[in-house]
Amino acid sequence: MADSSTPGDGTLPAAVEEDVADLKAELAAMRAEIKALREEVAAGAAGTDEDEEEEEEEAPEEADNEPADEEDAWQFPPFILLLEGEMYEAERRALAEWVEGVLVPAYLGEPSADARWCHRWLEHLDAIAFLHALWLAWQECTDPASCGYTGPSVWHRDHYLPAMNELRKSSGTFQGCTKGEHAIAHRLGSRVPSVWYTDEPA
Repeated sequence: MADSSTPGDGTLPAAVEEDVADLKAELAAMRAEIKALREEVAAGAAGTDEDEEEEEEEAPEEADNEPADEEDAWQFPPFILLLEGEMYEAERRALAEWVEGVLVPAYLGEPSADARWCHRWLEHLDAIAFLHALWLAWQECTDPASCGYTGPSVWHRDHYLPAMNELRKSSGTFQGCTKGEHAIAHRLGSRVPSVWYTDEPA
């Protein structure tokens, strides 16, 4: 807004009027810089679009090899029950390494009637599902970048304890698997009838 007063008319001290004039000059300079920067950004964006178009024209085959949609690619490790074939077997082997190398020696004591365990847990599909979910959570919660210092505590409270309570309780997954002095009786739980499979011979 234009200042109607003139230096020395008694409205504002001359020093203040000079400061206001300096501020107006600085503001005008900043506006000019912002305008120049906007023009540079606009010119750079236009140049980038042209470069991308040229790259697409030069290498159309590379574009064909990429997934049509970013959602088609896994962004996080897939749950094991969603896998098939070699991918399933590879994930199962990796899970077994973690269970037998970390979980069993570090956490599981001698099995009992109230805390069951089956050394043939890989034959129990629900055990595979529970333990794979537990392993995925362990990978995330032991990464300081994603969970900080509280990650391991959260894993024990929210993942390990609920999963073990379900798997090892007397009426849980391993209820048919008991350990004797020198022998282990192993019995898989029966399946609920489903339209997706049948136990009757074809």
